[in-house]
This record gives sequence, C-alpha cells and structure tokens, in this order.
Amino acid sequence: MATSTKKNPVQGNSALKELFTDELKDMLWAEKQLVKSLKKLSKSATATELKGAFDTHLTETEGHISRLEQVFESIGEKATAKKCEAMAGLAKEAEELIESTDAGTEVRDAALISAAQKCEHYEIASYGTLKTLAGVLGYTDAQELLNQTLTEEKNTDELLTNLAENIVNESAASETK
Repeated sequence: MATSTKKNPVQGNSALKELFTDELKDMLWAEKQLVKSLKKLSKSATATELKGAFDTHLTETEGHISRLEQVFESIGEKATAKKCEAMAGLAKEAEELIESTDAGTEVRDAALISAAQKCEHYEIASYGTLKTLAGVLGYTDAQELLNQTLTEEKNTDELLTNLAENIVNESAASETK
C-alpha cells in the first residue's frame, strides 16, 4: 500500500505523528492480547450464541492485527507492538470474572459479556482517536483502514448488547447460587 497523501500532510517526525505511531503500537499489542483473551472467553461461555460471537470476533481480531500492520506500512513505519497496560488490565479482569463465576451458568456468560464489552469500548475509543489522528496527519489510507476496524468493533459491541438483553441476562436473573 502506498503512503497516504493529502494536500498538506504532516511531514517528518512531528510530535503528533509520534503520538499516532505510539498509539498504533499500543493497539497492535492490545489486539494480540485480545486474541488470547477471546479464546478463553469462548471456551468459558455457556450459550452457543455467545461462543459463536466470541469465535467470530476472534477471526475479526486477527484481521484487525493484519489491518494495523497495513496501517504501519502505509505510513512508512515498522509494525511493532508496545504493551498496552489498559488491555492487560482488562484481560486480567476477564480472567478474574471467569474464576469467580460458576462454569456452565448464565451468570458467567453475563460476566463474560461485561468483560468483552469493556474491551470493545476501549477499542472503540482508541480506534476513533486513531482514525481522527490519521485524518489530521493526512494518512487517508490509514484512516480508511482504521475506520473499517472501528465499524467492526461497534458491530461487535452491538451484538454483545443484543445477546445480553435477549438471551443471557434474563436466564442469569433466574439462577440461584
């Protein structure tokens, strides 16, 4: 993919480009961590629909990694990851929710949806910011790639909400300890 251009793209090593690149590195690490977390979430889910949603998002997340690598290439940077403390914390919280809920229950599924949506909301905020920064920096190809991922993240969040509202939460409410 060729380097994106705009009438007056930001050139060189501007502070904003440095921030943009740093945030891309953060998201690359976050997406790689999410691949691991989604496998655990899917394995821990009870509802078939929820397992399916996690498995579908796992495939999408692998695509997000590939798309981020394309973004790096489009701006002439090497795709490297930097530990994302936020996603590391969210992954830890998801593991704690799995450990603190009973296997095979809808309550666990409700907890898994909660954990997954926290990740989705972090990603939505991050990709929205990255898309905007790409536009300011004149990286139109990167902006388009980031927007594709942003749309997928929003769709996953909506799917998780629908699963919670229409399948999981009602059943979880009737479970007893």
